[in-house]
Amino acid sequence: MKTPLSSILLVLLAAFIGSFGAVFLKSGAARLHRQIRTLLFNWRLAAGVGFFVLSSFFFVLGLREGELSVLYPMVALGYIWTLFWSRLFFGEPLTRNK
Repeated sequence: MKTPLSSILLVLLAAFIGSFGAVFLKSGAARLHRQIRTLLFNWRLAAGVGFFVLSSFFFVLGLREGELSVLYPMVALGYIWTLFWSRLFFGEPLTRNK
């Protein structure tokens, strides 16, 4: 089985969208308090979950016709995107260890 370009692009899109899921979860988590209401009505947490669901949808579509051994390593690009978003949105430092 050869992995088509469309599968590669879908998985890359999934990784990109998933990185935004992490950003929104972090942003929502920073606004949580001891009250359960802050969890239930936190739109940032909901957006983060939504981005992860959307990311999973594209990932599954990509896997449908592609090879897992080719596509799954591309998921790691989501971690790299998250590094940049962390710097941009939260001012977290990019260190050599990261």
